[in-house]
Amino acid sequence: MLPWKHALRPAAALLLALAVILGLTTTATASTASAAPTSGWNNYSCKPSSTHPRPVVLVHGTFGNSVDNWLGLAPYLVKRGYCVFSLDYGQLPDVPFFHGLGPIDKSAQQLDTFVDKVLAATGAPEADLVGHSQGGMMPRHYLKFLGGADEVNALVGIAPDNHGTTLLGLTNLLPYFPGVGHLLTTKTPSLADQVAGSAFLTKLNAGGDTVPGVRYTVIATRYDEVVTPYRSQFLDGPGVLNVLLQDLCPVDLSEHVAIGLIDRIAFHEVANALDPGRATPTTCASALG
Repeated sequence: MLPWKHALRPAAALLLALAVILGLTTTATASTASAAPTSGWNNYSCKPSSTHPRPVVLVHGTFGNSVDNWLGLAPYLVKRGYCVFSLDYGQLPDVPFFHGLGPIDKSAQQLDTFVDKVLAATGAPEADLVGHSQGGMMPRHYLKFLGGADEVNALVGIAPDNHGTTLLGLTNLLPYFPGVGHLLTTKTPSLADQVAGSAFLTKLNAGGDTVPGVRYTVIATRYDEVVTPYRSQFLDGPGVLNVLLQDLCPVDLSEHVAIGLIDRIAFHEVANALDPGRATPTTCASALG
C-alpha cells in the first residue's frame, strides 16, 4: 500500500461521516442485513457443546452490520464448533444499511437485549463477546453500567477504540471548524462519542477500564489508521491481555479494517482468547489455519 493511500484513509472516514450528516447515504439501496444469509451463524437452535459452553456474540463496528462485518470470522468460529450470533445496532432514522451511528449508550442497551435473547435460546448462563472497532468498546458500557458482567465471561476487542481516537490528529482540528462538532453530536452521535476526550468515554473509563469477573483481550495492529494512536486501544486492569498483532507475526500488514474482516492470524488469537485452556501459539503460519 502506497504511503499516500494510508494518509488518505482518515480523511476518507471523515468524509464518509460528513456524507451521513448531509443525508447522502439516504440514497443507498440495500436489503437489510437481517435478510442476508449467514452461513451457519444466528442459528437459534444451536446448543453450546461441553467443549465450547458459551455462545459467542459478534458486535460490528461503526458503519458495519451483522453480516458484512463477520463474513470472515463468523464462519471461522462456526467451523470450530461455536454457537455464533451477531446483531445490528445503532441505526439512525433515514439512514439505510449503515449501523453503529446512534448514541453508544443506547446501542449498549440493544446489546443487552440481544444477549438476553441469545442466552434464553441457548440455555447458557453466560456469553462471550467479540467486537470490532466500536463493537469492541461499546460492550464495556453494557458490562459496567447495565449489569452485563453477570452475563458475560469474556470480551475480545479487535482494534477497539477503548480510549477514543484522534484519527491521526484530525479530531484536533474540530475546534477550527465551528459547528462541525455540533453536527457530529446531533447527526451521528456515535462518531462524537468516539472522539478522544468525549463525555461518553470520560464516563466509561472513570474508575478503571475493567469490571470484576470478565476476561478482556485486546488485539491491535500498529498499522491502524482509524483508532489512533493504536496503543490507546489497550486496557489496564486485572484479567486483561493486550496483544499487538505484529508481535505475533511481524510481517502482518493488516490495518483497521483488514484485522477484523480477513486476518486469520487475528482470528486465531480470537479463538485463543475464547478458549485459553486450549490455546495454541499464534504465528504467521496461523494464516493458513
